[in-house]
Amino acid sequence: MAKNYLEELLGKNERILLKTRQHWFILFSSIALEILLILIIVGAVITIAVITASPMVTLGLVLLLIPLVGMLRDIIIWYNRQYIVTNRRVIQISGVLSKDVVDSSLEKVNDVKMNQSVWGRMFDYGDVEILTASETGANTFKQIGDPVKFKTAMLDAKEQLGFDDDSGGEHRSTSDIPSQIEKLDELRKRGILTEEEFQRKKAELLAKM
Repeated sequence: MAKNYLEELLGKNERILLKTRQHWFILFSSIALEILLILIIVGAVITIAVITASPMVTLGLVLLLIPLVGMLRDIIIWYNRQYIVTNRRVIQISGVLSKDVVDSSLEKVNDVKMNQSVWGRMFDYGDVEILTASETGANTFKQIGDPVKFKTAMLDAKEQLGFDDDSGGEHRSTSDIPSQIEKLDELRKRGILTEEEFQRKKAELLAKM
């Protein structure tokens, strides 16, 4: 079976942990006008067809193709814009035929900010900003679905970087564990991890010693 585009981007032993897209609100806002135009044209065509067998019916059906094609285009663009967390990096892919790929190595991620409005908490969407030590500095994912799960998956993957050995799959020396706990404590102080998350992850690390 042929690989899809995302699978071709993955390195050896790199695996996908989470994949999401912008919330369906974004898609709906893009196609709302087109849906309205479709309803208006369909209503007009039905009305004309009932009243008289006018050539305007054919013209109306031709005009219907314009918002239909526009809506299909917006859906395809939305579907192909993906936000992915792997065990090594965060990837943003956009574009249909030509692709635009931006990725941030988890090793260079310094901080993660998440912003959810009241509506965002109700319908599970929000903005996630990744601050890195790379030249890009920051990368913001606007109104993505499942932002809390996305942020948690990214932090868990960053934490696991200290223990995964891609060449053999074995854990590194337990001497790394104190430094990992220090990093977790720093994330807790910044408010990225809650006290409960910190204590749980700390206990997991200590259990490996």
